[in-house]
Amino acid sequence: MFKSLQWKLVMVFVLLVLAIMTVAGSFLVLRVSVFYHDMFASEMADTFSQSFLARLENGAAGDTEFVKNTMRATMSRLGIDSYRNYYIISADSGTVLDGSSAGSSGLYVDSDNFITALTGNVGNSTNARKQFMDYAVPVDTPSGRQIIYIKDTKEELTKIIQHIFEIIIQAVVLGIIISIIIGYFLSRAITTPISNLTKRAKRLSEGQFDPRVENIKADDEIGILAETFNDMSSTLKGTLSDISTEKNKIEAILQNMTDGVMAFGTDGKIIHINSTARKMLNIENVEQYRFDKLFSILGADILIGDLLYLEEKRSCEREVTKDNIALKVNFAVFDDERNKTGGVLAVLHDITKQQKLENSRREFVANVSHELRTPLTTVKSYAETLLDFVKDNKTAAAFTNTILNETDRMTRLVKDLLVLSSLENSASLNKTVFSLKAMIHDVVSTMTLVASEKGHRLQFKQSSELPEFYGDSDKLEQVLYNIISNSIKYTPNGGKILVRAGKVYHEIQIEVQDTGIGIPEKDLSRIFERFYRVDKARSRELGGTGLGLAISKSIIDSHGGQIHIDSKPGEGTSVLITLPIVKKK
Repeated sequence: MFKSLQWKLVMVFVLLVLAIMTVAGSFLVLRVSVFYHDMFASEMADTFSQSFLARLENGAAGDTEFVKNTMRATMSRLGIDSYRNYYIISADSGTVLDGSSAGSSGLYVDSDNFITALTGNVGNSTNARKQFMDYAVPVDTPSGRQIIYIKDTKEELTKIIQHIFEIIIQAVVLGIIISIIIGYFLSRAITTPISNLTKRAKRLSEGQFDPRVENIKADDEIGILAETFNDMSSTLKGTLSDISTEKNKIEAILQNMTDGVMAFGTDGKIIHINSTARKMLNIENVEQYRFDKLFSILGADILIGDLLYLEEKRSCEREVTKDNIALKVNFAVFDDERNKTGGVLAVLHDITKQQKLENSRREFVANVSHELRTPLTTVKSYAETLLDFVKDNKTAAAFTNTILNETDRMTRLVKDLLVLSSLENSASLNKTVFSLKAMIHDVVSTMTLVASEKGHRLQFKQSSELPEFYGDSDKLEQVLYNIISNSIKYTPNGGKILVRAGKVYHEIQIEVQDTGIGIPEKDLSRIFERFYRVDKARSRELGGTGLGLAISKSIIDSHGGQIHIDSKPGEGTSVLITLPIVKKK
């Protein structure tokens, strides 16, 4: 019961009354006691005035019975009764000579005032802590010094205090009853609206927004709280309605997307998967799959830990195959509402049709390229034969030379297309274990002569020891020839070309850096496309087919590596090749 706010408020009222009555009662009892002692001291001082003491001294000097008679005459002034008595005591023997009490002969005196009177002074001090009040006056008589000693037993004061205490107890009991009644109704006026607000808040937490707090009409803080609560309820209802609407929209979008969408928590558990992703991956029970297990089964070389904790891998893509369905999966890390890593989002695209079209295109290019080789060879043979017959005719000779040059260019183009088509099948790689350092050194040595013709300085620097590498030496050599050849072609005379290579963690990095004309930023994203030329006229003039970088990228991709180009017009170009170190199977 006392856990409720209402009874706590009642207890506050009761304790407040108890505190006030306790303080008031203690103060009243103290003041009564002080008043009684002050009144006793005042009565004694008024009675035993200087004139009275002088008259008492003078009368006692001539008659020893004068003191007794005088004290009997002043009993009413001293307030002598059953609680207060006077005694006339011999200072020499301590014998009680006379007094107002019948049993005064055996009086035992233990008082500081009495001792003071024995020295010849009036003992008039009061002490509230003593069990009695007293007053002592010395009087010299012919028979010796006598002490007039007045003693009050405080019995009257004790009775008065007891009576006051009884009144206080009655007042406290009555005050507690009144405080309980008043406190109950006052606390009820406070706690009832709070109780209603509590019940309303509970219903609100259960999703019931419609009932409003209507029975609170006060204009005080509680009334303002109730009105604010109603406004909050309405606002919360509208906000949750908007959130629910948006959630339903997102759910509808996700469920009807042609792409699969999956969300994983930081622990790898699936926290969301749409129906498209379920169909693509043929997943029924999501509880049995975790990120690493699922994509390990699909053959994707990726771990959730790499995505969450490696900055360079927070977004990436992989291609996997499931039940003859080719899928491209885009991974991205998402944050929660506290801007902390919330998990990983995986978007699955069905690229089966695109892959079939790409395969058809590759097959078409390969077939056409193969078929073009024979007629081109025939055209070149006939053109060369024809040139022998028209040497004397300058015009005919010029036309025939043009036919030969264009035939050579088309032959190189067909050759590059055939190489590109073969590279798109990784099975065409002839992988062996070889020395990367020796291969790079040979390429640089061979290309140094070509570079020197344009006044270039071609250098090779090894940043760290290069291990034995498992891959296709001829294809990687072709990549280096293509890149270094481009640097030589597109670097003005007297330029500098630097080749660097080294091992970084579990990867080999090869960088070719030049001081050439550079590549505009708008062209960097398309630089690896087939037949794409930055400066078409200049590229054709230098004999380029537009397939060199596409072939290089295909070779690097087939080795599981990456190739990246950074360039600024007028400052030069840097080509970075990254190759994973793979052990021979």
